[in-house]
Amino acid sequence: MPPPRAREERRPLLARRPRGPRRWRRTAAAAVLLVEALERAAFFGVSANLVLYLNSARFHWDGQQASRAALVFLGASYLLAPVGGWLADAYLGRHRAIALSLLLYLSASSLLAATAFLDGRRSFCGEVPESPLGPACPSPDCPRASPALYCAPTLYSGLLLLALAASSIRSNLTSFGADQVMDLGRHASRRFFNWLYWSINVGAVLSLLVVAFIQQNVNFLLGYGITVGCVGLAFFIFLFATPIFVTKPPTGSQVSSMLKLALQNCCPRLWHRHSTRDSQGTQTLPAQRSPQPGPTPQEDMANFQVLVKILPVMVTLVPYWMVYFQMQSTYVLQGLHLHIPNIFPEYPSNSSVALRAEGSSYKIPEAWLLLANVVVVLILVPVKDRLLDPLLLRCKLLPSALQKMALGMFFGFASVVVAGGLEMERLQYIHRNETVSQQIGKNVYYAAPLSIWWQVPQYLLIGISEIFASIPGLEFAYSEAPRSMQGAIMGIFFCLSGVGSLLGSSLVALLSLPGGWLYCPKDFGNINNCRMDLYFFLLASIQAATALLFIWIAGRYERAAQGPVSQSCPSRDRG
Repeated sequence: MPPPRAREERRPLLARRPRGPRRWRRTAAAAVLLVEALERAAFFGVSANLVLYLNSARFHWDGQQASRAALVFLGASYLLAPVGGWLADAYLGRHRAIALSLLLYLSASSLLAATAFLDGRRSFCGEVPESPLGPACPSPDCPRASPALYCAPTLYSGLLLLALAASSIRSNLTSFGADQVMDLGRHASRRFFNWLYWSINVGAVLSLLVVAFIQQNVNFLLGYGITVGCVGLAFFIFLFATPIFVTKPPTGSQVSSMLKLALQNCCPRLWHRHSTRDSQGTQTLPAQRSPQPGPTPQEDMANFQVLVKILPVMVTLVPYWMVYFQMQSTYVLQGLHLHIPNIFPEYPSNSSVALRAEGSSYKIPEAWLLLANVVVVLILVPVKDRLLDPLLLRCKLLPSALQKMALGMFFGFASVVVAGGLEMERLQYIHRNETVSQQIGKNVYYAAPLSIWWQVPQYLLIGISEIFASIPGLEFAYSEAPRSMQGAIMGIFFCLSGVGSLLGSSLVALLSLPGGWLYCPKDFGNINNCRMDLYFFLLASIQAATALLFIWIAGRYERAAQGPVSQSCPSRDRG
């Protein structure tokens, strides 16, 4: 029988040298960061132009249907985060869970790439259904029958598998990377989280600059082929670096303990019946059962009380996530109906159709507007980590994580208000019939003569809000959770962000019903008869109301936690 230490954790053989631990721990952390950057590049390669892909002539989905699919994919990629974390904690361990998730990622991204060419679509989706011929509509207001979405089962299945793989990697790779530098001290762990967030945005920049351009101006098959290559390279690097990784076996899921505790408190009769049956099984085979390490009932109760205190704070962040995920759905849809200039100005937009058909005129990819958000994060994270936070800490002015989150919610509110104002201006041009037709890929969009660069402020504001809401939110979830519940609470944090995305998708679906602000069936993929400005202002109102509620709840939490924490944990660094 192996000694207890061998069963708890496997240390890398390369770390046995005298100076090995620090050097190889940094190498292992660098490998994790590289895997994270490649996985994020693949993720953004799928999500950045997903609305454009589904709205194209390949599938003929209208704008609202494509936006809902994008929001469902983004929401599921966060909502399913606890599933991957629970599987790793209870059965697989983080290393095996990440490896299997990368394999699933590779398969699902290959399926999506297969739908980008005709033979692949015929294999997985069948032939494109033809519209049935019928008599002309006697009235101009006659409702048109909406056909079933072509390839919807295949696309939604592939997107949900991608979301499951991405959420599992998100929930496990962060903690797995922190395990690699755990021996180097708390400061090394904090620096790892900073650079992890930075590497995420590096992957996004590479994906948006290269993959988004290829998808919009060349073809989606090559673009999605690059995403498959990124996942394959990430999988190879992860397996190649396995000998230097610190890997830990599954130790049991705290989620299971929480469910047992909730069952014990809410349904005592059912719990008594279950515990009686479990004790009988224990008496039957006493020699085959060994004591499992885990929290005591008292620790479970204490952890449950911590969860009850933290959960209201994180729930009031849900409307912020509704606003945040607009930049990859409705902001994209809005940008497709603004004037998008050519990359090479020497080929004017009114050049001959033949020249445009030869590809001499390349449009700036609408997804490049996400770069405004990503670049802000890449610049501000090192500035905040190296300059701003140390300066504020020396001056004793460093705000708490909850105060930063409230500030981030304000910037999110400002972003969606700016988007609503721009949409009002765009619709004024539309109502005066001052539109320009522009071809993006193989589709024609009727856009207002407003430059797409007017969208930059709303993307910048979302980027600033991410610095103050998302990163401090992770800090709050990680630092306030007990050590035995950090994985569970981090999973809940990601899950609630997915809830925000799905609520945004549900709101779009509700307002797309007949009579709703986003109901515009006559546009055939365009949104020029929709009142998306009212949708943005509704989001702003929801965000403003919940921001006030968040400030009140956060104030109560800080007042309740200030005394006991300072007495029992005087040396705890709240950072």
